[in-house]
Amino acid sequence: MAPSAMNRWITSLSDAQPVPYWLEDPGKPHPEPALTGPETCDLLVVGGGYSGLWTALVAKEREPQRDVVLLEGREVGWAASGRNGGFCAASLTHGLPNGLARWPDEIHRLEELGKRNLDEIEAAIARHGIDCDFERTGEIDVATETYQARELRDWYEELEGKGLADGLEFLDADAVREQVASPTFQAGLYDRRGVAMLHPAKLAWGLKQACLRLGVRVYEHTPALTLKPYGAGMAVGTPYGQVRARQVALGTNIFPNLVKRVRAYTVPVYDYALMTEPLSADRLDSIGWKNRQGLGDSANQFHYFRLSADNRILWGGYDAVYPYGGRVRAEYDDRPETYARLAEHFFGCFPQLEGVRFTHAWGGAIDTCSRFSAFFGTAHQGKVAYAAGYTGLGVGATRFGAEVMLDLLAGESTERTSLEMVRKKPLPFPPEPFAWTGIALTKWSLARADAHGGRRNLWLRTMDKLGLGFDS
Repeated sequence: MAPSAMNRWITSLSDAQPVPYWLEDPGKPHPEPALTGPETCDLLVVGGGYSGLWTALVAKEREPQRDVVLLEGREVGWAASGRNGGFCAASLTHGLPNGLARWPDEIHRLEELGKRNLDEIEAAIARHGIDCDFERTGEIDVATETYQARELRDWYEELEGKGLADGLEFLDADAVREQVASPTFQAGLYDRRGVAMLHPAKLAWGLKQACLRLGVRVYEHTPALTLKPYGAGMAVGTPYGQVRARQVALGTNIFPNLVKRVRAYTVPVYDYALMTEPLSADRLDSIGWKNRQGLGDSANQFHYFRLSADNRILWGGYDAVYPYGGRVRAEYDDRPETYARLAEHFFGCFPQLEGVRFTHAWGGAIDTCSRFSAFFGTAHQGKVAYAAGYTGLGVGATRFGAEVMLDLLAGESTERTSLEMVRKKPLPFPPEPFAWTGIALTKWSLARADAHGGRRNLWLRTMDKLGLGFDS
């Protein structure tokens, strides 16, 4: 790369603020007061991201008389739920390839439950009047290499043969560039109904307001510190008080689970994104994108990108950074070397947008598990339920996870709890230094596969056989 080109890409970042674009919205609500003193309830929900918010909301919709309290350690939506790309997918399994590989006997049921879940999210947004820029635009997986285009076509034909191609359309190079004009696109697989785009922080804030209207008591700036049995229920300690509850649902995801044995099943992966300034009409016309789909490329080290309501482009992904020891720290949220790499890739994809500037650049931790999709369980004789491990696809799947946790707490055998995906857990990650070494080797191998026609080396083939992986 010529030095002048690199300088030009870096210049595009000169005004970028190192904060999530979504969280700077002027409509951001004020936090609820912290808990001070004792509190009691039927159901205590720990975590004010999507997982906890959906759990509290669905619990009240199922049983309006149930007394529900939600605790959030900082402010609702401040972490992954307010920083993500806003891709709300029907898939519960981190994509159809992962689901088909892991649960082939259940995949048709999982796909149907996922579609139903996305429909229910759309209905809830309408029912509660949540203004979160929800657009059921679909998503295109794009191929940027010849071998990827061939694999996409082969994959589409395989899905047709298995009766799983409903709503999917294969696009050749001309067809995909007619949708979005990039000289790098060689093919695409268009899922027309299975993904919606939305404003992630507005969804979290809207869910919070819906919970409050239904009578959920929400306490922010109230971290849950301890969990222990108390009589017939549980007690959760906070800095200034305590909550006694008959049942507890844990939606803390990447943050340390109050059930300690669960912690080994997830590791934090730091993901990063850029947001451009709003595109002018001429610039937007130069790339087409009239149908406003979400996009993601087919590489192992992939990018995801979409348009915001005000016609900015969010461009994220590629680097997935695991910090040694699995620590979650605020300083990891900002990574200029990744921003420079993302800017380079952005202008490689859309050279016609040269001169566009980025206004925001940020990162954050994703809770990754070894099977890439959520796992579930109970503790303390069924009085505590948890869900975690969404691996970057939790915008939609967390609502399903909320239903699962509530089913488990009710002791009910349902279509959801009978799933192998729900009944079994992924393999835990090993302790350090083995986790860091294994993840580093996997990342190196994935990058090597991208550079060598997708060919997976012995390490990746072994991981595939064991059902292990590393992803964001």
